[in-house]
Amino acid sequence: MAQGLDVSSLIPAGDASAAGRIIQLVALLTILSVAPGLLIMVTSFTRFVIALSFLRSGLGLQSTPANLILISLSLFMTFYVMAPTFERAWDAGVRPLMDNSISEQEALTKIIDPFRDFMMAQVREKDLRLFEQLANESFKTKESAKGEIRVLIPAFMISELRRGFEIGFLIALPFLVIDMIVSTLTMSMGMMMLPPSVIALPLKVLFFILIDGWSLLIGSLVRSFA
Repeated sequence: MAQGLDVSSLIPAGDASAAGRIIQLVALLTILSVAPGLLIMVTSFTRFVIALSFLRSGLGLQSTPANLILISLSLFMTFYVMAPTFERAWDAGVRPLMDNSISEQEALTKIIDPFRDFMMAQVREKDLRLFEQLANESFKTKESAKGEIRVLIPAFMISELRRGFEIGFLIALPFLVIDMIVSTLTMSMGMMMLPPSVIALPLKVLFFILIDGWSLLIGSLVRSFA
């Protein structure tokens, strides 16, 4: 015999109605789909990947290390730096939500708070004031928007981009000096047809190996978040 389909039986149990639970599931799937973007916006990933990209450009290597290697290293170093923040978010928000001891709204607030504290510790005050002023001008609010996610996330990203480029400049500068020295030497020796990069590339790789560059760079990047 034909039976009617009970939609509520297909939806996880909760206090909301069937339509409300469907909306919650759609919102959850949307959040999961943009999770990589969220990881970039609120974590240390931006600084790591920019610094490593400047390193590869400074060495003059087009595809070594590969993008997969750089991104994987940046991700693992991000997990290393953000481990205390992830643990706080899990213990305060995710685990109680899975145990049904708090509501979704409370869990969202408790999950966001650790990331807000991390971003507030790293954001530049100048960038924070800029976006706070823009928020007040755009929404015509007299209340301070400092600390709000809509203000904090873009300010944090701008700060991370600036710091990433500052670190990238310090990384590229020694390699630029090597390029200039090699170019001057080849010109003075009359080797006009010899590209300076042919000699500069092995010298830059050797220099980077001798100073233990990977350990020095990664250690400096991790310490920059202390």
